[in-house]
Amino acid sequence: MAHTKDNTTTQRTFKHLSSYERGKIAALLQEGYSQRKIAEKLGRNHSTINREIKRGTTTQLNYDLSTYEQYFPETGQAVFEKNRSHCGNKSKLLKVESFLQHAEKMILKNDWSPDVVVGHALKNNEFTKDEMVSTKTLYNYIDQNLLDVKNIDLQLKVRRKQRDPNKRKHKRLQGKSIEERPETVDDRKEFGHWEIDTVRGTRTKDNVLLTITERSTRQHLIRLLEDKSSAAVDQAIKKLKVQFSNVFKKVFKTITADNGTEFANLYNHDVDVYYAHPYSAWERGTNERHNGLIRRFIPKGEQISNYTEKQIRRIQNWCNNYPRKLLDYSTPNELFQKELQAIINPV
Repeated sequence: MAHTKDNTTTQRTFKHLSSYERGKIAALLQEGYSQRKIAEKLGRNHSTINREIKRGTTTQLNYDLSTYEQYFPETGQAVFEKNRSHCGNKSKLLKVESFLQHAEKMILKNDWSPDVVVGHALKNNEFTKDEMVSTKTLYNYIDQNLLDVKNIDLQLKVRRKQRDPNKRKHKRLQGKSIEERPETVDDRKEFGHWEIDTVRGTRTKDNVLLTITERSTRQHLIRLLEDKSSAAVDQAIKKLKVQFSNVFKKVFKTITADNGTEFANLYNHDVDVYYAHPYSAWERGTNERHNGLIRRFIPKGEQISNYTEKQIRRIQNWCNNYPRKLLDYSTPNELFQKELQAIINPV
């Protein structure tokens, strides 16, 4: 316990890890940083980082049924909140039966998260507060096996392999660094700023998905490509220019990409292009998060060529019509259409 004043009164200077810090821990672990290096970067004690990694590490199953250990910030946060919880009011379990049946239906049949179920119900006055439970309580009921929903039914986390930053030297592409990107892009208040990436099914030659996510509305576009090449990406962008016709420059003001060679020609499409730092996926976190949603439908390791364009459109529609907490439980499609109409028919 540290003394901050020269008297007998002590104040605790330690602060619990935030969800942002847990996200940074996950990102740095993926980059291969040691626990001590992570502690130095976050200005934390090594023991704090060690305990957090133990708290948030779970056993995952590979496709060959072998297992491996991986840290997830969401797990660490959930365990922390559970450990911090205290005895409160008596369980509302029997008083909210109708809501719990609704939650089971939306999670199991519509693939909604518990938070979306609660938020959407509140926003649309489907239940009163006395007739339902909070997101935290709903998760607790699931953990306690009080519902037909199990943790395995909830959203699967994307499994990623660690990459060695020294494996290859970064090749500078024609475009600006993300460090030069305007602040108006960072704060997400202005419409028209996108993040782009590709999603592969297998490492063999196969179709890939091109994904483009708008930062403010979270609109997620998915396009099926023949291969992971700059020519295929160029063709997809050209089709978008035709689709959005005269408003393309207002809809696509900037695009932030990684340093993959498939994005080498983006600067040729009348849009400002910014490249993220090598092995810094969190700099395109919006797009990465949405690519994780795709994995609900197309698990890693499955060939993209097994899916038709119609099926890909269905996945895209699900992503864009999924209510989001950070959008006040509106859908990306609702906000995107509103922005598009404002451009087409300005007041």
